[in-house]
Amino acid sequence: MDFALECKGLTKWYGNKFPALNQIDLQLEKGRIIGLLGPNGSGKTTLMKLCNGLLTPTSGEVRINGLKPGVQTKRVVSYLPERTYLADWMTAGQAIDYFKDFYANFNVEKAEDMLRRLGINRNLKIRTMSKGTREKVQLMLVMSREAGLYLLDEPIGGVDPATRDYILDTIITNYHPQATVVICTHLIHDVEKVLDEVVFLHQGRIALQATVKEIQEERGTTVDALFREVFRC
Repeated sequence: MDFALECKGLTKWYGNKFPALNQIDLQLEKGRIIGLLGPNGSGKTTLMKLCNGLLTPTSGEVRINGLKPGVQTKRVVSYLPERTYLADWMTAGQAIDYFKDFYANFNVEKAEDMLRRLGINRNLKIRTMSKGTREKVQLMLVMSREAGLYLLDEPIGGVDPATRDYILDTIITNYHPQATVVICTHLIHDVEKVLDEVVFLHQGRIALQATVKEIQEERGTTVDALFREVFRC
């Protein structure tokens, strides 16, 4: 099978006593929306950075469409980091122009439409935006690429509940059916309705990988309830 994302023995040390990721074996199919879930320090952001080529594995490997992270995979991966990376002097419109020049698969019409729907003035500077508005702009840019793999690190963490529904709808309606979306979040109850599958990470290892249907039908519970049970303090 041709996987969107595949990890074999993936391990990452930062020089600490314990590895951030420890012998991860993972296969994610194309055309799925997957929740990457776990408590703080479980390795979620490290995994996303490795998949995006921002970090180098200590051992093991990660493959995107069968390729090691590099120039070719950057054409495939659309990554939303946890923190804002846009220059604060930019306006929302300039950010769209920047992405248009940088990414051949960027859909300007889609970006402008989302900007209007979000009610954001394209002349508004990043530095004057609230944290939630900056996150909306970044998500708009990321989801306007016609990518094969979307890696979204906390896409709804800084926005109000009403906006979360719009953002989740934006995610599920603005990606190609053969693309894969990986959502890293602590707001499990909010995202569960859009997920096909979940991966639980704990202390750098995979604690569970299952479809949402398996959890609901075979275990008779919700993803949110199962998460609270597995990671109960």
